[in-house]
Amino acid sequence: MLIAEIIRAKRDGKALEAPAIRQFVNGIADGSVGDEQIGAFAMAVFLNDMNDAERIALTEAIRDSGEVLNWHDMDLPGPVIDKHSTGGVGDVVSLVLGPWVAACGGHVPMISGRGLGHTGGTLDKLESIPDYDITPSSAQFRRLVKDAGVAIIGQTGDLATADKRFYAVRDVTATVESIPLIVASILGKKLACGLDALVMDVKTGGGAFMPTHEASRELARAIATIATGAGTPTSALITDMDQVLAGSAGNAVEVAEAIAVLRGERRDSRLYRVTRALAVVMLKSGGLARDDADAGARLDKALASGAAAERFARMVAGLGGPADIVERSEHYLPKAPVVRPVFAGGSGHLAAMDTRALGMTVVELGGGRRQAGAAIDHAVGLSDIAALGERVDGERPLAFVHARSEAEAERAATSLREAMRLGEAPPPRPLVHAIVAPDGRLSEPGDQS
Repeated sequence: MLIAEIIRAKRDGKALEAPAIRQFVNGIADGSVGDEQIGAFAMAVFLNDMNDAERIALTEAIRDSGEVLNWHDMDLPGPVIDKHSTGGVGDVVSLVLGPWVAACGGHVPMISGRGLGHTGGTLDKLESIPDYDITPSSAQFRRLVKDAGVAIIGQTGDLATADKRFYAVRDVTATVESIPLIVASILGKKLACGLDALVMDVKTGGGAFMPTHEASRELARAIATIATGAGTPTSALITDMDQVLAGSAGNAVEVAEAIAVLRGERRDSRLYRVTRALAVVMLKSGGLARDDADAGARLDKALASGAAAERFARMVAGLGGPADIVERSEHYLPKAPVVRPVFAGGSGHLAAMDTRALGMTVVELGGGRRQAGAAIDHAVGLSDIAALGERVDGERPLAFVHARSEAEAERAATSLREAMRLGEAPPPRPLVHAIVAPDGRLSEPGDQS
């Protein structure tokens, strides 16, 4: 079928057959389809949507446009399972979740990305650790997934090769915000990792990629049903991003907090509770636990025994980092020369938080990128951020700023005060808004933040 006819059919609102979709995606990968044709196709999908069969076909075609990992020859003693997040502020879940699930018998080949806009990136955080190699050889990656149970690295050029070019064209043709294209882009890369099961963390709220609850639910349902239809059973949790998830936002400061959780500290934190909720679903999805209670007991044992922290240490050492990172993180993680508290200038409860603005404050400090490929400062950021409903006053600051200079610290302090409003303590809100099962069924657990 001619490429122009595929575009014409979608332009006219017709459903495309799987072979036509695969032909188009293969053309993206091998260069036989031009950028202008990719843009026209993306706009046709943006305007006319895709049915589930088309979405599954597009996801499978992107998955198969590069290498698809196969773990069968590794003789792994447990399931290959993973998690993906749509991104947020203070979202350092991956660094805790991967080792924690590995300590319970899972194998987690986590391919992660860098920060995008106001959201932090897992790779940027890991590069706070001296000598951590985010681009190991395929053999080293596979060996670590077997031996340590977890390896968190960057995407190689061999996985889902059509996606990078497809996304680049979407980015400049105003077609990013399309559910079928978002789902295919996310899942094409994840399903190429040869997973037995996947769990998605779809953020909702002011600091999320999908800020409305309705849009988040639509995306969560689409991801769960399309990934499952493509052969990888997938559940999705819709989690709150109306405030910073961890008590910190930045790179090194978030790594330090993740290590604290792995040490068994901060069990009352939002980060701990969201990570545990995701881990429970991962263990059940991978057949490592019978039910929530069984999964919870296994996770509690892995954390209390130090097994989860030990898996993190083995991963870091296996990728070139210091073997004693868990015991001596403060020795290795970079520190900003200026660290000072930011007070509200009054007293009261923290009533509201502009989470996106806090993320951008970290970017302005140098902890994120203003343009692609720019260097970042791993030491800067915010720590000990007050939670919604918490009382702040002359002794309890809004947060601590970690900056490169006094002038930058003062600018960040101003941004921080503008982003956080005092007033009456807001009512508790769900931390996990809903869970979407692989068949698309939605339940509301009602965990309160």
